[in-house]
Parts: sequence; C-alpha cells; structure tokens
Amino acid sequence: MSPRRPEVGDRFRRFRDRLPAHGPLLPTPSGSDATTSGGPVDATTSGGPVDAATGLAPHNGNGNGRQAGTVGPDSRPSRRRGGRRGGGEELRVPEAEFTSYYGRPVLKAPVWKWDIAAYLFTGGLAAGSSLLGAGGQLTGRPVLRRAGRVTALGAVSASAVFLIRDLGRPERFHHMLRVAKPTSPMSVGTWILTAFGPAAGVAAVAEAAGWLPRRGLLGWVGRALPPAGHAAGLVAAATAPALATYTGVLLADTAVPSWHEAYPELPVIFAGSALASGAAVGLLAAPPAQAGPARRMAVAGAALELFGAHRVETRLGLLSEPYRSGRPGRLLRAGRLLTVAGVVGALLGRRSRAAGALSGAALLGASVATRFGIFYGGVASARDPRYTVVPQRERVNARRTGVDPAAD
Repeated sequence: MSPRRPEVGDRFRRFRDRLPAHGPLLPTPSGSDATTSGGPVDATTSGGPVDAATGLAPHNGNGNGRQAGTVGPDSRPSRRRGGRRGGGEELRVPEAEFTSYYGRPVLKAPVWKWDIAAYLFTGGLAAGSSLLGAGGQLTGRPVLRRAGRVTALGAVSASAVFLIRDLGRPERFHHMLRVAKPTSPMSVGTWILTAFGPAAGVAAVAEAAGWLPRRGLLGWVGRALPPAGHAAGLVAAATAPALATYTGVLLADTAVPSWHEAYPELPVIFAGSALASGAAVGLLAAPPAQAGPARRMAVAGAALELFGAHRVETRLGLLSEPYRSGRPGRLLRAGRLLTVAGVVGALLGRRSRAAGALSGAALLGASVATRFGIFYGGVASARDPRYTVVPQRERVNARRTGVDPAAD
C-alpha cells in the first residue's frame, strides 16, 4: 500500500515555514529581488517601475494604478507597510481618473466645422420662409408671399453650398440619392432637401412672371408661372416642417453626449428657431399692415425655442453643463435675450416699420446664436471624457441597484 500523499495544506505550511519571517514581498529600494513562490518578481510586470518609497506602481496615462509585482484580476489595490503579517500604515492607490484610452480620446469629436452650424441655420431659415410665403399666398398678402419665396430659395441654395462644402466633393451629394434609408436621418434629410429645393425654386421664379412680356412664348410662360408657383409654394410649405426638424434628429442620432441625450428637445428648438427666422423675414420686408402673420409666427417660434433651450440647459444634469458654460453658454444666452427682445419689439411696435425691422434683425440674430450654441455645446461635450464616462458609470450603477438616476 503506497504511503499517504501530503495534502495541499501541509505542503503550503511547509513552504510558508521556509520563507523568511519578515521577508519583503516587493523589490527593495536597492533593486534586489525577493523570493516568491514563482521566482523573482519583475518590477515591470504591471507595465512600469514601482515607487521605491511605497512599493506601488505609479499611475500610467491610461488611468490604471496597479501595484508592481501583481498580475491578473486578483491584484489588490492596497498593501500594508511592515511585512506580510505586520500592521502599520495602509497604503491605498488613489482612484483612477480615466482621461484617455492608450493616449487617445474616449470619444472622437465631430469633424464638422462652422459650415455645418451655418447649414443648420440656413435650413431652418428656408423652412420658416417657405411657411411665411405660403401664409402670405393663402391670406392675400403679396409682400409676405414674395419675401418668403425669395428668401426660401436663397437660403436653401446656401444650405446646399454648405453641405457640399462639408462633403468635400459635389458628386457625393448625388451618390447619397442612390439609396433611400428611412432609418438614416442623413439619407432622409438628403431626400427632404431634394424635394424642397426645386419646389422653392419654382415658387420663387414665379414671382418674376410680371416682368415677362405678355405675348409670344415668354407671354405663355408668364401666364403659366403663377399657378405653377402657387402649387410649388404649397409643396415647399408641406415639406418645410421636416426640413426644419430633421437636423435636430440628425444631431441626436450621433454618439455626442449632449446631443444624444437632448433628443426630445433638439427638434423642438430647431422648429421654433425656423419659425422665428421666417417671421423675421416678414417683419423686415412687410409694412406693419401686412406683418400680422409674421408677428404671430414670431410668438409661436419664440415660445418653442425658449422652452427647448431651457430644457437642454436644465434637464440633462451633467450633460447640460456644455450648454451653460464657455462659448456655447454665451451664444445661448445671447440667443435668449435677442429672442425676447425681438418678440417684445414686434408686439409693442406693431405700427412702426422701424420697430418691426429691428425686431426682425433681433430674431435673425437669435436664430444664428441658438444654432451655433447648440452645435458648439455638443462639440465641447465630445472633447471632455467626463461627459462620456460619468453618465455611463451612473447607468451601470443604476442597473445594479435598480435606482433610476433621472429620478434622483
């Protein structure tokens, strides 16, 4: 019968008795290696040298602060000075602050430049102006109709220029029309712009019918343009709400934190900004007697814009900070002040052409400031890793504890 094999506990006790009573577990300040069960400990095992005073590995650029000589998930973040069994002061690694991933940002910031922010403004201006033109057409106000149609054509042309400039090559816009993808805001927006542009163009060209001769081929064209412009103006107005709001959906569909979390508010803000800018065109172009629809548009647009801007500055918690500080905060505050000033001036100065013009200019400036403020707020949130990491940790903790962080 074979002798009894020693148990694991017996072998461990024998091994422990052979160790020095107070031998070091980590490399000594002189660089000598201590004997362990696996042989000498490499000081670079944790990815770098250890601190000679504490025996701890310094933090690296990736936010990892693991101790030297420890490998695997069982590494402990603290060690007591004074040996294996002794007491003494407890040395604990500070909590790591994650700032990058191997020297790279957590989230890649948008590559869009100022031309996309300008595209957001001109798209909303085109949508609001076409609604103004349709209102003037249906209520028999030719000045509002003409101003709305011409401005809509100019704004949508500028939008196409800004978009193609961002794409880099004009044929890329054509290539996007090869497919129609309802789940892609960019694809849907391309088709909306394609439908709106020709309709706005026909409606604006119809305003030149009175300048054409009454006889011959040009006379026939002059007689055909008004009904064609009437139908085209209504088509442009029907697609205007989609043109005004799809850019908000497009921004919210990205991974940019302050855009993504503001998905309920961005379409509301952009719709209100579009109405306010269209009303501004009417206040600038029409005499006070015909500017009644423009004043009502200004009130409705300002209400939506102010409500949405207030929500993104207060509802998102940490992700509202980019909209309240720095350049985005200054732009949004300026937009709020200009919006209020424009609406008050339009209502109180309804009999003054100068007051109407100043109110229209204020509303146009408010629309520009709001669009650029929203744009730069999202860019700022993408550049700071805190706005990506902290909400993720809060969501993880909420799933573990079953507590809704929004309710807190």
